[in-house]
Amino acid sequence: MTQSWDPDLQIIQGFHAHVYFTPQTRPAAARLREAVGQTFAVTLGRWHDAPVGPHSQPMYQIAFAREDFGRLVPWLMLKREGLSVLVHPVTGDDYGDHATSCLWLGPPLPLHLDVLRQAREA
Repeated sequence: MTQSWDPDLQIIQGFHAHVYFTPQTRPAAARLREAVGQTFAVTLGRWHDAPVGPHSQPMYQIAFAREDFGRLVPWLMLKREGLSVLVHPVTGDDYGDHATSCLWLGPPLPLHLDVLRQAREA
């Protein structure tokens, strides 16, 4: 049976996973990055070795299609090597996507949501 998306969910254009690391965990993040790139049709964002935007730690982004959520997210659950990963939809509302419509794999990290809130209000 083919499952179609609920019409209310059509607002979801895709997903982002933000993989956070420290200097000590960067090798684990690199292994994860290589494995996800070899296993899935994703777009890997560049390394951010310093906090950027709402992110309070260094990270890189994995962009993926909504159709891949059911395979990629469970894979990340098992393969993330203890790294914190933020997964959120891409709906056009960056604040809502990061603040209320997200899920965390591993310990949640603080986000600087004021950056996104100001952009939303502008």
